Amino acid sequence: MKYLSTLAAGLLIGSAALQFSTTASGQSDGWITLLDSSKMGEWDEVGKANWAMKDGALVADKLDGKDLSYLVTKTPYKDFQIRAEFWTDEDANSGIFIRCDTNKTIDSKVCYEVNIFDKRPDPTYGTGAIVDVGKVDPMPKAAGKWNVYEITAQGPHFVVTLNGQKTVDAQDSKHASGYVALQYGAGVVKFRKVQIKPL
Repeated sequence: MKYLSTLAAGLLIGSAALQFSTTASGQSDGWITLLDSSKMGEWDEVGKANWAMKDGALVADKLDGKDLSYLVTKTPYKDFQIRAEFWTDEDANSGIFIRCDTNKTIDSKVCYEVNIFDKRPDPTYGTGAIVDVGKVDPMPKAAGKWNVYEITAQGPHFVVTLNGQKTVDAQDSKHASGYVALQYGAGVVKFRKVQIKPL
């Protein structure tokens, strides 16, 4: 009897340890790291900017030419969650483009654009909004600090939160799946971590 209770206790402790180690590793929860503080990751580039790893972040502060620059995933995604840590200055124009129909041309007509643009002339679709799909009011300001975007796309339903505050809850069915892209348009833009979890 004593043996059985010792065995049961051992199994209980063992399963708890296994559960903890699985959760702690973070690899079994479905998240795919696209970039982090140590590596830029694998991207196709559309347009040219001076993207580079500096001080634990992927940074761009200058275009090479007049076209905006995008780093585009090599894989398309359908339903997913994205977690992205980013920093911008006040003059930045950036964003995270999702479900892009093509990986050759990136814009808000062939993708959904989750905007990072504090100085957008029409703030309705500025930082926190999905351009032409989900308005934001009032528009939050992202400049000068590290921020966390959480973006969920599930069927036609989109939810965006910025630093834990929901900014968009919208429906749209133009793009069912596609590529993800990070934009550099102006100012200083930094991405410290970008992860995606297919749903």
